[in-house]
Formats: sequence, structure tokens, C-alpha cells
Amino acid sequence: MSISERELREHIVQVGHLIYQKGWVAANDGNISVRLDPERVLCTPTQTSKGLLREEDLIIVDMEGNKLEGRKERTSEIAMHLLIMKMRPDVKSVVHAHPPVATGYATAGRPLNLALLPEVIIGLGCVPLAEYGLPGTPALTDGMVPYIPKYDALLMANHGAVSYGPDVFTAFFKMETVEHYARIALVAELLGGAKALPREEVQKLYDSRTRYGVKARAGMEPGCPVPAEEAPLIEDVHDGGDRFTVTRDELVALVEEALRARGLS
Repeated sequence: MSISERELREHIVQVGHLIYQKGWVAANDGNISVRLDPERVLCTPTQTSKGLLREEDLIIVDMEGNKLEGRKERTSEIAMHLLIMKMRPDVKSVVHAHPPVATGYATAGRPLNLALLPEVIIGLGCVPLAEYGLPGTPALTDGMVPYIPKYDALLMANHGAVSYGPDVFTAFFKMETVEHYARIALVAELLGGAKALPREEVQKLYDSRTRYGVKARAGMEPGCPVPAEEAPLIEDVHDGGDRFTVTRDELVALVEEALRARGLS
């Protein structure tokens, strides 16, 4: 059943309010788009808070990014949305936001690629990291191109995340999964290190997609997701710098010695 333009406007506004309420965007950050037909895309404008978004704020652009309708101006990042839609004819909606924990991974230069959660493996496979590109320029999408055909959500280095699907709510839920995955992965790291599932279990999860009616594109391939057999040791997760290990007693002794040296103990 086809959805009217008015309904699509309502859906974009609802999702805009949700991503603002969840703290995935601040000020005027983020953008949302929905394809109206083969030639037109309905999208959020620039310089508009998603938390205050109204249906009349939305604009319509063609597939080259030229504004066709609307009183506000288009976002400079609409090119990213259009590229995804052109590369993925199955995609009708794109959501771009800056969810804090997922964006933290993106700014640390780390993909969300460990095989940790069955729901993520079944639904997304993993969330790769696209190289940084200057927002508002063609460079923004250069690093995304290799991943768009295979994955439904990406981290964007030093920027944020983008997710997409057949409708705006599916795209929103994928973003929600990305941030939920990032939060769990972070907690696991704080508790001593996440433990990935073994390759055999990951393959079983991929094989179960048909049973769950999931049509995710990403298949199991080297590096995404990373099973237990390929997961880095905890001490090797962060690159750069010399590392050493001390016991708790040794650490206490080092701190006490440092305090004595400064006359504080």
C-alpha cells in the first residue's frame, strides 16, 4: 500500500523528534530523507533542530540535490543520502545522526565489528568505519562507497553514523541498534574486555536470517564481524604507545612512591 506525502512528512518529523529526544543530535545536527518517487526526495533542511522540526519545514529535492519545493534551504549533506539511494535501489530512507557512544567509537577510529550480539549479527552483520571526509564536500562520501552496497549502517570517522532502509522507521531502528551495540561494547570494555562469539556460532546466526525473515545484505567475511578466533587480545585493542602490565599492589606502590617524591605522603 502506497504512503502519501503527508504521511511521509509526519514520519520524518516523528523520527526527527525521536533522535533529538534520545540525544543523538544537538542543536541543528543530523538529517533525514525519504524517497517520494524515482525523481524526488523529501528531506530535512539545513539549520533546523530536529527536536523542533515541523512538517512545513521539509523540502523536496531531485536526485541531483537541486531544491524543487520548500521555503528552507537544503542540507549540504544531502549528497550522502542521494548517493546511498543511487547505489542501493532498495533504500528509500536515510538517517544521519551523531549518537554519542557510537560516535565515540568513530572518533577513536574503531569500527563496531566484534561478533558480540546475536541481534546485531543477524540484522546488520557489523558496523564498519568509513574514512573521514570533510562534511559538505564530495570527500564525505568517498570512504563510504566500498561499504554502502554491503552494509545497512556505517560509522563515519570523526563525524557520526548513518543508517538506511526501505522506510524511515527501519532506518531509525537500525541507528538505534548501532547505538545500543556501541553502549554494550563500551560497558564490556570497561568490565575487562568483550568476548566475541566463535566463528561457528556466528555462521549459525547468519544461517538463521531466513527463519527470522531478515534480508540483511552483509555476509560473514574477514574482519566483519570479527569472531573469537580472530579477536585481538585486550591489550592489543588500542594501537600506538608502549604498554606494560602491573598488578594492583604494584600500582599502589607506584602511586605511593610518586606521592612521597612530591612530599604529599
